[in-house]
Amino acid sequence: MSTVLVVEDDRAILEALAYSLRREGHTVLTSEDGVSGLRHAREDEPDLIVLDLMLPRMSGIDVCRIVRSEGPVPIVMLTARDAEGDKVAGLNLGADDYVTKPFSMRELMARVNALLRRDRLSRDASEPDVAHGVTLTAGDITLDTLAHEVRRSDVVVALRPREYELLEYLLRHPNQALTRDQILETVWGYLYGGGTRTVDVHVRWLREKLESNPAVPERILTVRGVGYKLAP
Repeated sequence: MSTVLVVEDDRAILEALAYSLRREGHTVLTSEDGVSGLRHAREDEPDLIVLDLMLPRMSGIDVCRIVRSEGPVPIVMLTARDAEGDKVAGLNLGADDYVTKPFSMRELMARVNALLRRDRLSRDASEPDVAHGVTLTAGDITLDTLAHEVRRSDVVVALRPREYELLEYLLRHPNQALTRDQILETVWGYLYGGGTRTVDVHVRWLREKLESNPAVPERILTVRGVGYKLAP
């Protein structure tokens, strides 16, 4: 059983979400403003957070930024605005997914459950690495799973959680052409309905941090008509 924190100031939506999540078998915590939502996230350590973008006292963007800086808990952002900038902003801060209002409750439950499964599988798969450590390399790029650290030319590179997971996936499959759908399924944990742009955005961010010339990448290569591959 997982614990899900819902931070939403619309009482009707909050109650509907809580009801649906409980029907899925989850324990539900609720909050109607950003300040109390952040307190619940810190004190109760939920397994996943459903977070509205527009909140009183503290915005969902600020809550997301703080929560992500303190840990890797999966975050689903809710937004009433169908603007690409809002979605990218949430992803940029480390949100794992976003849903635009009005949304299908069935779809949201499927995404929540998929993220929780991905998180559990990720933790289970990493247990041997946590105990013994694995070092993955490509040229001057090194990823140390024990230290959870990425270096380029022996200089530590700060990556967001999803950037780290994407890089690790690419490093574990060197010189293999990976489709965007494969990457979404493995790194995000589900087939992302309507948007492979999420992968493109994260690849761009990785290139900006790891390539000498992001406009002409030498490590993370585009495979036209397919997706991406990492040059070993």
